[in-house]
Amino acid sequence: MMKIAYLDCFAGISGDMLLGALVDLGVSLDTLKQELLSLGLSGYEITAQRVTRRGISGMKVDVTITGDQPHRHLKDILQILDNSRLSESVKQDAKNIFHLLAEAEGKIHGKVPENVHFHEVGAVDSIIDIVGTLIGLQRLKVEQVYCSPLNVGSGTLHCAHGVMPVPAPATAEILLDTPIYSAGPAVELVTPTGAVMVKYLAKGFGPMPGMILKAVGYGAGDRETQIPNLLRVMLGEEEPCQHLYQHVQGQRVHHEQGHCRNHEHKHA
Repeated sequence: MMKIAYLDCFAGISGDMLLGALVDLGVSLDTLKQELLSLGLSGYEITAQRVTRRGISGMKVDVTITGDQPHRHLKDILQILDNSRLSESVKQDAKNIFHLLAEAEGKIHGKVPENVHFHEVGAVDSIIDIVGTLIGLQRLKVEQVYCSPLNVGSGTLHCAHGVMPVPAPATAEILLDTPIYSAGPAVELVTPTGAVMVKYLAKGFGPMPGMILKAVGYGAGDRETQIPNLLRVMLGEEEPCQHLYQHVQGQRVHHEQGHCRNHEHKHA
């Protein structure tokens, strides 16, 4: 049966939250590190630790910059991907995602995508988050991704260009024709990297599709908020609704029959 992943974005999504959820689902951090070496990038460290957000345990993945990073434009990132030893599918998906990100940033700043400058630290973060996520989905053998409507947060945020509204202009541009809403804390809940990954990967947005649930992973965000700052990824096998209903009904009937037998009373 087809393996599917449902991204439950009740507290938004970022690149590191998605990567953290995949590690929580069983993707080996050592395997990720080994495959990411083929990018030929240096001056960063990737770590994972278990944390709790509002009492719920999740995996927090961090990309720490340990050395100077050069200025990178779209062509530089595409060159890094082309020169890597990543699988062709991961390589092509990553290139497509960066094209979408550059198009959105370019439209906001009045530039052609090729002239978009990815900020030094952010570029490495984004490369690791995007490529790491694609490797993780491949390792988990996920064939289709679905996503809930996105809780984007509210308020303002500080970035290289100053104070911006939430969602950030590039995030809003990426999420055109995507169901979004705002609830909970007045902070940024969906980052441009998180937005571009779900926009590219998700086959559809809405309620969870019918599936036989096999595993649940939680990826943690940076801060504690009034709602659990977690991305929940539900991993399952696709099951036609009728078969799913029959399967659950069968289990219920079996349980009820056993329950009745266990509670039979003898009368004098």
